[in-house]
Parts: sequence; structure tokens; C-alpha cells
Amino acid sequence: MGGEEAGPYGGGGLRCAGSKKGPEGGGRQSGPAPGPLPGGFRWLRRQLRLRRQWPQGGRKMATAVAGALGLLWGWLWSERFWLPQNVSWADLEGPADGYGYPRARHILSVFPLAAGIFFVRRLFERFIAKPCARHVGIQDSGPYQTQPNAILEKVFISITKYPDEKRLEGLSKQLDWDVRKIQCWFRHRRNQDKPPTLTKFCESMWRFTFYLCIFCYGIRFLWSSTWFWDTRQCWHSYPYQSLTSGLYYYYIMELAFYWSLMFSQFTDIKRKDFLIMFVHHLATIGLITFSYINNMVRVGTLVMCLHDASDFLLEAAKLANYAKYQRLCDTLFVIFGAVFVATRLGIYPFWVLNTTLFESWEMIGPYPSWWLFNGLLLILQVLHIIWSYLIMRIAFKALIRGKVSKDDRSDVESSSEEEDVTTSTKSPRGGNSSNGANRVNGHMGGSYWAEE
Repeated sequence: MGGEEAGPYGGGGLRCAGSKKGPEGGGRQSGPAPGPLPGGFRWLRRQLRLRRQWPQGGRKMATAVAGALGLLWGWLWSERFWLPQNVSWADLEGPADGYGYPRARHILSVFPLAAGIFFVRRLFERFIAKPCARHVGIQDSGPYQTQPNAILEKVFISITKYPDEKRLEGLSKQLDWDVRKIQCWFRHRRNQDKPPTLTKFCESMWRFTFYLCIFCYGIRFLWSSTWFWDTRQCWHSYPYQSLTSGLYYYYIMELAFYWSLMFSQFTDIKRKDFLIMFVHHLATIGLITFSYINNMVRVGTLVMCLHDASDFLLEAAKLANYAKYQRLCDTLFVIFGAVFVATRLGIYPFWVLNTTLFESWEMIGPYPSWWLFNGLLLILQVLHIIWSYLIMRIAFKALIRGKVSKDDRSDVESSSEEEDVTTSTKSPRGGNSSNGANRVNGHMGGSYWAEE
């Protein structure tokens, strides 16, 4: 091998410059080359080396722990799993053009960058998004406060937020209130816990800005990349594909943004989709990190750009909905749905999956992490099918709701979570909410699909 061991975290000596794969270059080692342990593990190992000063039982335990740590580290970074046949971690420590080869330690730079993005977001929402919201008529006012009632509040907190007909009749007798009045109280109380429109507008404007910027950057970067026009280039000379500055910044910025979304979920107003979005962000971070460590970054850029193509359209439609530009909202939603279905059900399987499953099989052959990577991409395709079905179902329901009369709509919406909290307040456009309902009634029911 020459020099010390080297692993995905770097360190140690380098192999000779001409070593690649095959017998002359050393090829795959007989055992995994885990490389040096990270800081915490190295400290623990140093403590274990002092076990001679320990009692007899402590020395045996220290030896067992040290052996377990070595096995765990070797298993975690096993070359048999991560790399193609006849390739070792030491091969990827050699000199390369540009930024070298992707290394696991590069991921550590994501965390301070994610904190910086989170800070920039706060500044953006305060000094850019909020003035834009006021300009389109969104007021900086809190939610409508319901009439205080201890009995109903106890039911709302302890029992249910959506009382059935039997419970409504019991509460009506107990309070001597009309059932309709109790229904309105629960609807207003649910709306009271929802984030104000101004907050949602600022959050959507931030995401819209980032998604649009990163999509434009991705298109500009990929336009000059060979693998954008010939996907077989994703696997040419794999895994000896060095990073360029554009590729490195594209990957790290995307990963840092999703980490910032993970941070912000715990500081933003909690929503009903908190758990779903948490799992979504976690899966996205895992897939991006996995493809970076495995140096499948070329095909990874295709996946990221393809997904960014529809994300900014959805956020734009939300902005139009919050600003009460319903025709624009409906138009953007239709465009979003068309782009989503075209990219996720058309381009993704026939362009991305085709190269990861068939072209890569032909050029580099399968190995354990190859199977896992393609398995994750196939699971993603299943989610695309489910999401496309939900989008089309929401659009269909919105069309149906748009044809329902205003009286029928009011009955349905009495138990739904609409944005309007009272029919007597004035809208930012100067008209009352009943006029707003008539305006929505003539279109696709944008507030309905936006909430969905």
C-alpha cells in the first residue's frame, strides 16, 4: 500500500500517484481499510490504551470495547460495500484535478453553512418578504380570537377538535347554544392555532427564492456538463471522477439548505404535516449525503435539478393564494401539476432511472451500495406516483368544489380548516369575505388545494 491507512475521512499517507486499480496499484485490500477514527473515537482509543493502569477486569473490558469499535468502524466504511470491485479508499486519496474526489469530511462543512442559511433566511423574511407581503395587502395581524368558553375549551384540548353530531347536540343542551354557533366556535378555535397568513407568505417567499435560484444555477451548471447531454458520462471512469468547483458548491448548497429546513422546523410554528416534512427532509439529506460519499454526484445533480424544477412553482402558487390573486394562483397550480407529472413520471424514470439501473450496470456493474442507491431511487419513484395521484385528486376536487353553489360550500366549509376566520371581516382587497368566496367559486377553489 505504501504509507499509512487512509479512509473516507482522509488523513494518513497517500499512495503512489500512479496507483489506480488492478494488481500493480494494489487493488482492493484483503480487508477493509477503515482509515483513522474521527475525534471522539480517537480520544476513546487513547484512553483505552492506558488500560495497563486499570484493574484486571477493567483491562478486559477495555480490550473488548476497543475491538468492538474497530469492527464497527471497519463495517461502517467497508470497501466491499461502498466501492466497486478492485477499488479501495486509498485509491481515492490520490491526487486528482479540481477539488479532488468527494470525501466524507466535506459533509462537515455543511453544518456552519446551514446555520448561515438559516440566519440569512431570518433577515430575508424580515426585510424583504414582510414588506412584499404588506405591499400586496397582507396585514400583520394575529388570528381571530374566539369567545372564551371554559367548557368548549376543555373539549377542544382534552377530547376532540372535531366534535361529532352527538357531542355537538350534548354541548348545545349544556350551554344553551345553537349547534351552528358551536360549530363556528370550533372552526374559529382551530384557525386560531394556525400560523397567520403573513408568516406563511414569508416562509413560502423564502423557499420560492431559494428553489428558483438553485434551479437556475443547476440548469446553468448542467448545460455545460457532458453528462447532461449523454448520461453514460455519469459512469465514465467511475469512481475516479474528480469534483469541480461548480459541482461541489451545487451539492453542498443543496445539502445545507435541507439541513437548515431541519433546523427551522423546530423554531417555526408547528403544523399538522410536521412529522411528514421531517421524514421528507431526513430522507432527502440521507440520499444526497449517500450519493456524495459514494461519488455518484453526477447523476445526483440530475436528480436534484429535476426535483427543483417544480418546487418553486408550488411556492409561487402559494404566494398568489395568500395574496388573493386567485386566477394567478390557479394558473400556477395547473403549471405546477403539469411540470410535476412530466418530470417525476416522465423524465425521471426514462432518463435518470434508465442510466442508474441499465447504463451503470453495463459500464461498472452492480455492487452493494449500487443496489442500495438504486433501491432508494426506486422508492422515490413510488412516492412520485403517490404524490402525482394526490395532486390530480386535489385538482379534481377543487374543480368540483368550484361548481358547487355558495350555500353548499358554506355547509361543507363549516367543518373544514379554511383560511377565512369570519364572514364579517373585510379582506385586504377591500371586499368582504362573501365576495371573496364568490370569486373563488368561479375558479378552482385555490384556497382548498393550497391547504391540501
